[in-house]
Amino acid sequence: MKNFKKEDYPIAKLIRERDRLLAGREVLVITQDGEKLETPMSVDDALKLAKDAGLDLVLVAEKAEPPVCKIMDFGKLQYEHKKRLRDQRKSNHANKVKEVKFRLRIEQHDYEYKLNHILEFLEKGYKVKTSLMFRGREMAHKDFGFELINRVIKDLEEHAKLDAPPKMVGRNITVSFSPVKKSKH
Repeated sequence: MKNFKKEDYPIAKLIRERDRLLAGREVLVITQDGEKLETPMSVDDALKLAKDAGLDLVLVAEKAEPPVCKIMDFGKLQYEHKKRLRDQRKSNHANKVKEVKFRLRIEQHDYEYKLNHILEFLEKGYKVKTSLMFRGREMAHKDFGFELINRVIKDLEEHAKLDAPPKMVGRNITVSFSPVKKSKH
């Protein structure tokens, strides 16, 4: 079975001279200026109009009655469509979430190292999920865990926005941050 990508689905169909897709049918034509011709015409006449303009005849609404074709540069249409898809993929990384895990008994240097990682992720525009994991008897000292998470929140308050207050989920305390948009002075 073939895996389909968004680019595989055609946005419109190019009509060629000996194309049987619309053979013997009439189509509504929209010119390159965007004006709609009043009467439907045969596909051959529409192809001749497109050829005279030095452009392609593109089927844009196949299911309409009669089908709608537009005189345009098909290569340019494909290029712009692919460019839009590329731009969408570029902006998609903002939805990714990075996770940094802490433990209850963490040394100062390790804490600062993890904090710096969080700051790097935030600068790149990622959301960050911070979790503190308890093991064994550490569950008896949840208050120390919340103190550590509050310390992280306090250290990040000028660089990140807190999405929700810290909450206990099983043996973990989780909290997530979103990057703060910096204003240009």
